[in-house]
Amino acid sequence: MTTETRGSQAAYPSIAQIREAARRLEGRILETPVWRWRTGIAETSFGAGTEVWLKLELFQKTGTFKLRGALNCIEAMGAEARRHGVVAVSAGNHGIAVAYTARLLGIRATVVMPQHASPARIAICSELGAEVVLVPDVHRAFERCKEIERGESRTMIHPFESPDTVLGTATVGLELMQQVPGLEAVLVPVGGGGLCAGIAAAVKQLNPSCAVYGVEPFGADAMYRSFASGTPETLERVDTVADSLGAPYALPYTFGVCRRFVDDIVRVSDDDLCSSMFHLFRDAKLVAEPAAAAATAALLGPLRERLAGKRIGLIVCGSNIDPRRYCELLERGQARVAAG
Repeated sequence: MTTETRGSQAAYPSIAQIREAARRLEGRILETPVWRWRTGIAETSFGAGTEVWLKLELFQKTGTFKLRGALNCIEAMGAEARRHGVVAVSAGNHGIAVAYTARLLGIRATVVMPQHASPARIAICSELGAEVVLVPDVHRAFERCKEIERGESRTMIHPFESPDTVLGTATVGLELMQQVPGLEAVLVPVGGGGLCAGIAAAVKQLNPSCAVYGVEPFGADAMYRSFASGTPETLERVDTVADSLGAPYALPYTFGVCRRFVDDIVRVSDDDLCSSMFHLFRDAKLVAEPAAAAATAALLGPLRERLAGKRIGLIVCGSNIDPRRYCELLERGQARVAAG
């Protein structure tokens, strides 16, 4: 196993490194709770032998798991790099985490976002003190971010393709395995793959027999295609209600970690995401953004038979969504559930 220092291009984070990251972040992130789902759809759709546990990362500071990676990355920067500041590209959640961390540590932050990003997320980034730059789409966002990085000597805090990001997200998996011993499967939403890579690295090194499944929308399935081809793939177009999962490509580091530790990548439709948002709202009283419903959608859809009778962990990854959009998607999900 490769065990290199934090910030290096390690093949994957070791358990010792993950535990050290958890100690380093302690007190500035929350250890988010778990909740066993025994109501509504979980009660009626699965036999008594199936246990479903929700890892409620939507209760994290900044509303998502993203704080873990952003804080771990920015803390690794030297004094000179901090003086120049940071830049990030984001549909919102990563940008919020970077803006929050930059304010916490007293450094400048610029966040480049697609114009179609959630107005609520744009507003939060601005309120936290970041300069927000809006561009036409996610591809242009990455290009503009690199321009700022070069032109202003900023450090780019990548939303997923960084050993320090993956090391931060791995602490979610470490917590979950401590909170719910004996898990047989863990389901993780996949955007760029940083969350899935980190959680899978922790889970598989702690319990190699526990299966890890990544979940992507059909309209943003770069990791699924990369697993199929054996090399990181780029999408020509991203089209999903789960904007937090809308990474336009897979990249070598996170792809490599996922390939080593993730058993399979499955896909779900936008309708499935909306239905699962409704189930989480009705049964667990959770306001989950579409990305946070992806693991639930996979359990109720493509993984239902495969995971029947098992002890399962679902990552509920975030809750940054404006009220109007949330209600729109919730009503879509409710209508689909009612229609059967």
